[in-house]
Amino acid sequence: MQIGNRFRCYPTPAQEKVLLQWIGCQRFIYNAKVQEDRYFRTFARKSLDHTGQFAPIDQQYSQFKHPELTPWLSEVPSQLLRNGAAKWMQAYSRFFAGLAGRPTIQAKYGKQSVWLTRELFSFEPIKDETGKVTHHLLHLGTKKHPLDCLAFTAHRDYALPASIHLSIHAGRWHVSFNYDDGIAEPSVEEITQWLRSFSTAELSSVTLGLDRGVKIPLAASNGQQFDFRAIEKKRLTQQEKRKKRWQRRQARRVKGSGRWKKAKQRVAQCQQYATDLRRDFCHQTSHALVADPAYKLYVFEALKVKNMTASAKGDTEKPGKNVQQKAGLNRAILASGWGQIKVYTQYKALRAGKLCIEVPAHYSSQECSHCGFTHPDNRHSQAAFVCQSCHCTDNADTNAAKVLVKRGVALMLGEGVAKKKVKRARVKKQKVGAECSKPAGANQPTLVETWVNRPDGNILAYRSMKRETPATTLCV
Repeated sequence: MQIGNRFRCYPTPAQEKVLLQWIGCQRFIYNAKVQEDRYFRTFARKSLDHTGQFAPIDQQYSQFKHPELTPWLSEVPSQLLRNGAAKWMQAYSRFFAGLAGRPTIQAKYGKQSVWLTRELFSFEPIKDETGKVTHHLLHLGTKKHPLDCLAFTAHRDYALPASIHLSIHAGRWHVSFNYDDGIAEPSVEEITQWLRSFSTAELSSVTLGLDRGVKIPLAASNGQQFDFRAIEKKRLTQQEKRKKRWQRRQARRVKGSGRWKKAKQRVAQCQQYATDLRRDFCHQTSHALVADPAYKLYVFEALKVKNMTASAKGDTEKPGKNVQQKAGLNRAILASGWGQIKVYTQYKALRAGKLCIEVPAHYSSQECSHCGFTHPDNRHSQAAFVCQSCHCTDNADTNAAKVLVKRGVALMLGEGVAKKKVKRARVKKQKVGAECSKPAGANQPTLVETWVNRPDGNILAYRSMKRETPATTLCV
């Protein structure tokens, strides 16, 4: 299975200057490929001279190296530039596979990174008196562009990778890479078939429901609750006040000046502290869940965090309501780490031979886990749950987690979980000359040909679909 590592590294001021130059040159090649692709695609649509000329999808970058316009590209190893073009090609491959959009411009602000392949780095093993390898030295650069040894701290064992990434964010450098440890990882299908061999009672005993909330980030069906410690909440509040103070200072300073950059870095440091703290909380929580040998199946609510944290500002014509309250709720949801907890639990459970699934979240906070009675009055407050039918009392988050257990077991054993049907409608493209399957008398499009005489004597014909009256319906 694939193992990823991310270690802190400490370049010297001279090394940091060179690494920043490497990052900028690789980013320049990537952005140049993006702009070249946009240029060809734009003129292929709007210019007759470029008709039939498609944007080149390749890894060529030599056209961007010019001794007068871009002399700095010759001051770095050529493998860096090649990797920048390769990154653009990989991004376009993801677009063709339907996994992402087209490559976009990379900004020079925020987190920056450079991709180094084996020609640009090497690990030198250091052995003790017994011949055992204690640590490695990381050498960067080539014979023409050497960068000496880069100091880094490894907090765990690792294998030598094929490529590495050096990144900087908020003034801190990291080296990250991944490798295959050779251990076969069980597939989701294999674990699913194994869990389906259990009976309902057996599967319920090894299933853990996990309810995510704002007040309590994560509540389990066994009564456990995972939340930040008091000292962590205090430090987060202090860092938030410090960030706002430096944001005010940054707003009063000249943009681009040295003092403005200093204030910007202080703001980034405050944000990075909160990010690191939440990431550490999500890692520790997911590790505690998966390390428990009593559970083999973990059930989460199917929450669309991106939609739940959308802005409520609206537009000029339709302004939003309760914008400030919605903004506060969005910050609280994002600060709870809902998405990270689920993602970390998913891959850690798969490594341990366990499974993590999602079930519909509708009415899980109003349904009684004991009798199944669902009513809004069942939840008296944020923490209290009292069933109006069987008078069962429990913590509201714990009760919701128990409801998720029942839904997860029903889904795994094929008893069926009531899922809300999603209504989809799409417009099918109609071929020119084909008849639309619509009742007689409907407004049908007609094919119109326009002839244009060019100066060179050639005649071009353009075909378009037009309607005599405004269209009111579509062929779907």
